[in-house]
Amino acid sequence: MKPREVKKVVPTRPATDGAGVKINRLTGLKQITRINHVGLRVRNLGKAREFYERLGFEFIVGPIGPEPVAVMEHPTGININFILNASEDASDKNLLMDVPEKHTGFTHIALEITDRGEVERHLTAAGIPITETVELPDGTVFFFVRDPDGNVIEFHRPA
Repeated sequence: MKPREVKKVVPTRPATDGAGVKINRLTGLKQITRINHVGLRVRNLGKAREFYERLGFEFIVGPIGPEPVAVMEHPTGININFILNASEDASDKNLLMDVPEKHTGFTHIALEITDRGEVERHLTAAGIPITETVELPDGTVFFFVRDPDGNVIEFHRPA
């Protein structure tokens, strides 16, 4: 595999915040430490909860708040917020993945794994079909599943 060329981005003019303070575009906001959670709009909390429990997530709380929202967390600290306001008459298709027009937005979540075989065996035993597998020349492997609402989950094992 040919290495990708990485171009250094140099701002054409200094960025400033609303108060005129210069913002360094190259270093960004260093106070961001990690992704806190992923929000997924779902039709049915019971179906979503049962599916994500098969992946090892634990139910924390919900429904709460005006949306409403329910929260599940994996023992590794990965947190998913289920947004429980999906329209009953909305299409069953995933608007970002299953239609010819390519809309903007997050298309999937990628969960890094250490043991491909173990994860594949677990998914099979849990009745979760793998929809696609990609193996790169460097040994990286990723494969995909869908939750009950068609949201895409990638399992990613680096080389």
